[in-house]
Amino acid sequence: MSKVIPRYKAIRAHLEQGIRERRWCPGERLPTEMALAQEFGVSRMTANKAVQELVAEGVLVRHQGLGTFIAEVRAESPLVGIRNISDEIQERGHVYSSRLLELSEVAVPAELAAQLGMVAGAPVFLSRIVHQENGVPIQYEARYVNPLHAPGYLDQDYRQQTPNQYLSGLFPLPDVEHVVEAVRVDVEIEALLQLEPGEPCLLLHRRTWSGSKLISYARLLHPGSRYRLSSRAAGGGGASAPR
Repeated sequence: MSKVIPRYKAIRAHLEQGIRERRWCPGERLPTEMALAQEFGVSRMTANKAVQELVAEGVLVRHQGLGTFIAEVRAESPLVGIRNISDEIQERGHVYSSRLLELSEVAVPAELAAQLGMVAGAPVFLSRIVHQENGVPIQYEARYVNPLHAPGYLDQDYRQQTPNQYLSGLFPLPDVEHVVEAVRVDVEIEALLQLEPGEPCLLLHRRTWSGSKLISYARLLHPGSRYRLSSRAAGGGGASAPR
């Protein structure tokens, strides 16, 4: 004997499928509870129960007097250690994609030479990529790589793998330095990350070593409204990066 599925669960499943298939995107308003009730032939209270569950789980958000909206994507990454961003996104059950903006050899800018342990003007590899979760930009990455340690860096297809995946495959990267600050960005980054004018970002400076070799320096910009960084210390202590 087949089990009868409660009608509110059918409405919930309908909403979740619509979000997965991007019929409704982050920030977009949902149909009203009355419209959902009429579509499924149920009471408004039944429709409200489905919506309320998704609001409680952070999938939807209510704005008084305006309606119910799809919650903005808010990703989270560990501040201690290095995780591959595509793995993080896929582990959340979401779809990873990227936009490769630049892959070239440039001269080390004077203000970054010390970060890379190089002489200003020396050749360095640069990749600029926008990482996306379910089509929504969540990270702008500008990575400078020492050509002596990764001579094949410019030959890779970073639509198929991330720079982190490639470098981690060359050698272990056990040593990492992170510095985090809140910043405002220029109009180019605002457009790439789909930010409101003046919206603040989290800027993560990351340097990685393999043994005594300083491999890369990356500037990782995250929309403050869609991303957070977390840290956990052994022994039960812990701290969270700014949200």
